[in-house]
Amino acid sequence: MLREIISNEIFTVLLVICLVLVATVKVLFTKRFNDFIYVLGNFRYLKIYSRDSKIIDSFNVLLFINLLLSTSIFSVFLYENFVAEIHDIYSFLIKVFIVIAIIILAKTSLERLLGSLFDISNTLDFYVFQKTSYKIFFGLVLIPVNFILLFSTSPSPIILQILVIVFVLINCISIVATYKTYQNLIKSNLFYFILYLCALEISPYLVLFKLFKDYS
Repeated sequence: MLREIISNEIFTVLLVICLVLVATVKVLFTKRFNDFIYVLGNFRYLKIYSRDSKIIDSFNVLLFINLLLSTSIFSVFLYENFVAEIHDIYSFLIKVFIVIAIIILAKTSLERLLGSLFDISNTLDFYVFQKTSYKIFFGLVLIPVNFILLFSTSPSPIILQILVIVFVLINCISIVATYKTYQNLIKSNLFYFILYLCALEISPYLVLFKLFKDYS
C-alpha cells in the first residue's frame, strides 16, 4: 500500500496528462485509433498501418509518451510493494521515465540498424511496428489500472503480479504473432532468431529489473 505521505497530486496530474494524450490521439486519428484498440485480436491494424509507418509517427509518439508515464506510475506500486519505501517520489518517477525511454528507443534504433545491415528492413520494420503497437496498447491498459490502484483499492502483491504477467503475455503475443508471419524465414535462421531473442528481447528486461532492484 502506498504511504499516506506520498501525495496523490502528482499521480493525478500524470494520469490526467495520459488521458489528454489519448483523447488527442482519438480526435486526430479517429479511424486509426478505433482500429488500434482491437490490435491484440485483429491482425488487420498491423497489416494496414505498417505500410505507411514512419520513424517519427505522431500517433505512436503520443501513445508512447502515455506508455512511459503510465509505466512510471505503475512502477511506484511495484517498487513500494516488492522492494522498499520510496523517499523521493519525484526523482523516482523521472528516473524510471528516462531509463525506460532510453532502453526502448535504443533497442528500436538497433533493430532498425540491423534491418539495414542485413538487408531485411521490410521484415524488421514490420516487426518493430508490431511490437511498438503492442507496447503502446499496454500503456492504454495501464491508465484504468493505475486509476483503480490509486483511488479504489490498496494494491496487493497478487494483483500486481497478475498485471506483470499480463504485460509478459502481451510481449509473448507479439513474438508468437511474428513467428507465425515469418516462420519460414525464422526456421531457416533459427540460431540468429534465438540470439536475437536473448540479446534484444530478454536482456533489456533483465537490465530494467537489475536497475529497479538496485535503486534501493
